[in-house]
Amino acid sequence: MKVYELLVKSGIKYSLICGRPENAEAASVQTDNRKCGEGSVFICIKGYVTDGHRFAAQAASAGASAIVCESPEALMKYGFDPEDLAKNGAHVPAVIACGDTRKALASLSAAFYGFPSEKLRLVGVTGTKGKTSTTYMLRAIYKAAGLDTGLVGTICNKIGDDEIPTERTTPEANILQELLSRMVDRNISTCFMEVSSQGLHLDRVYGCRFTTAIFTNLSKDHIGENEHSDMEDYASAKAKLFTMCRNALINADNPYSGKMKESAERSGAVIYTFGIDSECDFKAVNIIKKESGVEYDALYEDRAYHIKVPVPGRFSVYNSLGAFACAVIEGIDPHTAAEGLKNVFVPGKAESVPTGRDFSVLIDYAHNPDSFINIITTVKEYAKRTVFLFGCGGDRNRPRALMGETAGRYADFTIITSDNPRSEDPESIVKDIEKGIIPTGADYICIVDRREAIEYAIKNAKSGDVIILAGKGHETEQIFKDRTVHFDEREVVREILGGMQ
Repeated sequence: MKVYELLVKSGIKYSLICGRPENAEAASVQTDNRKCGEGSVFICIKGYVTDGHRFAAQAASAGASAIVCESPEALMKYGFDPEDLAKNGAHVPAVIACGDTRKALASLSAAFYGFPSEKLRLVGVTGTKGKTSTTYMLRAIYKAAGLDTGLVGTICNKIGDDEIPTERTTPEANILQELLSRMVDRNISTCFMEVSSQGLHLDRVYGCRFTTAIFTNLSKDHIGENEHSDMEDYASAKAKLFTMCRNALINADNPYSGKMKESAERSGAVIYTFGIDSECDFKAVNIIKKESGVEYDALYEDRAYHIKVPVPGRFSVYNSLGAFACAVIEGIDPHTAAEGLKNVFVPGKAESVPTGRDFSVLIDYAHNPDSFINIITTVKEYAKRTVFLFGCGGDRNRPRALMGETAGRYADFTIITSDNPRSEDPESIVKDIEKGIIPTGADYICIVDRREAIEYAIKNAKSGDVIILAGKGHETEQIFKDRTVHFDEREVVREILGGMQ
């Protein structure tokens, strides 16, 4: 494909600064100059940390056939002058200005890979919590229906049963479009995608066509520098998804449901609702909560379907009801959907680690105050004592003192420790959290080393305790300033228990 053909297919508005796009081949779409080669179309993305315009010259030297920038001035700021390249006899790429390079990246990538989202049934799930669980529940339903599916999300990406590592919840647009294209090539008919607020805000899913979009909930998170300025900004980012879908499935019990409905109405989407407390299209009634999971009846069109899910907690009712409703909207038989939910397993979500003792250990990805409340209150329904172990990731906008306060108010005993401190000092993070728990008067201890903290929890466990290891969930690494080490909490628990025998 020629660069000019790619530009036409993408539909972006641009101006040609120099070069001959009608003669240049487009072999790939890249945002990392280190991945550029002969024929690459390099898109200059201005990020929070660095500006891609800085690396245009390196991309050209690597053989890029085209450079897509915001403006000539954005390139000149870093001394990139195509005329100088020509004078020196160097390779001169086509240089194209388009204003918004994030939207251009998404549009060019979609065009390069043949608009794969239009060849799939694409289901997007957004919300503060529940994205991962809902997508895994949908996969379980479709597996029960005998269908192969794709998955894009936090834990990993999947094409059928093949797992592909992921670096972020919603990949950058060029990576995402390639992934969707591979699904099309494998004859995958449906893909379930976790759509993060950053993915929406940064236009990573711009140009995608979703058959159904699901709103799980919204609560305070991701507020701060380099993320969202306030809850209104956060909600507005989430609402973007409902301008890109045919069907909108919205949790009617959440205070922000109205904002999502407004976006869906403006775009002409068909709106469905689900919930427990509100009048809605899909309603959960007769809820039974157990240590082993939840059961309830899902009411839809004057019929009741009995749902049983092996994941405990009220939040599991919402997630599974959303998955059930989506499957029905997408054409799956309701009885098949209910059957599929019986076999759900979500890595790192209220995941039990066998101990062979008179106490239990749960691994959960909870990493903000609302998630803390969800998992602790769920466990308190059957535990004699809740022992809550958590930390806070470094270089992240998290309300550390509020995390400490929440743990102190809800857990019976708290262990404050580390959780991917990254470039920050682990002890400083622990002290920030401790400021919130002290005023609650709760019982707690600070143990900075996470392995030592887990060992303390296990060796001091009492009969009937449920130890909740919160924050890392499915992760198998611990990230420090100068190194990343293997750290799988399932393995750590087994090793500690083995040493006690």
